[in-house]
Amino acid sequence: MSANIPRLIEPDSLQSMLASTPIGSATIGSDNLIIVDLCNPALYRQKHVPGAVHLQPGLLMAGTAPCPGKLPTIEQLQEIIDSLGIDHNSHLVIYDDEGGGWAGRFAWTLDLLGYQNWSYLNGGIVAWINEGYATESAEQPPASPSAPQYEGNAPVGIRNPSVLMNADQIVSQLDNPNFAVWDARSPGEYCGDMVRSARGGHIPGAINIEWTALMDEQRNLRIRGDAEEILDRAGLGRDKQITTHCQSHHRSGFTYMVMRILGYENISAYDGSWAEWGNLDHTPVQRGFSA
Repeated sequence: MSANIPRLIEPDSLQSMLASTPIGSATIGSDNLIIVDLCNPALYRQKHVPGAVHLQPGLLMAGTAPCPGKLPTIEQLQEIIDSLGIDHNSHLVIYDDEGGGWAGRFAWTLDLLGYQNWSYLNGGIVAWINEGYATESAEQPPASPSAPQYEGNAPVGIRNPSVLMNADQIVSQLDNPNFAVWDARSPGEYCGDMVRSARGGHIPGAINIEWTALMDEQRNLRIRGDAEEILDRAGLGRDKQITTHCQSHHRSGFTYMVMRILGYENISAYDGSWAEWGNLDHTPVQRGFSA
């Protein structure tokens, strides 16, 4: 990550950067700035941060039943990286229109692929629009994979596998007191009253903090200032090895991103999430609320 750009960037800071740095032509420090919009396409066409390129969020998932949230193929991921013009000199500022779910899913994907120079626009487009910052409606053209910034760029691959967990890895860690699961779903899904897979409930011992609990509605969906205190009180401290999930690793994209922004080191996400866990035969399931 560029020393000049924080992991969590406020709208006023991004506005100052845009005022002095033409997107696509200048650099900030040694990094090319790319702003990626993961909002609803209709909203992007109406208004977005000036210079932002759009990424359809669904492209970040395989989209195949019964586990639509699984990672797509390397070829599909290569197309995303190429279309956005990303290389290892790029610095990305990412945002969405829902408080960080899709932006977080993209942040996790970037981490997995080894592109760790990213920042999250705090509050996303909600904060940007509500606080009166300039927008544009002109769509930014996709990048050309033959452009000079691609020279010497290594093919896309899984460069940081530690941020990805699968079901068997989680099962093997359930008796480890230093391991914790952050379930980002609603309390109804967690306790098993709302069943969205063959089985309802949660991974034994998982800690339920619904993803929206860490969004500050009074501050245009910014990450809450006391987010770390909330996690500590719940048993999700920095001393734990934490993996997070939801139903399809969309909501838990946000929870993963929050931990990254807070500086947690031993974190990962389970892309199969409950869509997979609840449909497998060998995975243990707990119902109700954990003590």
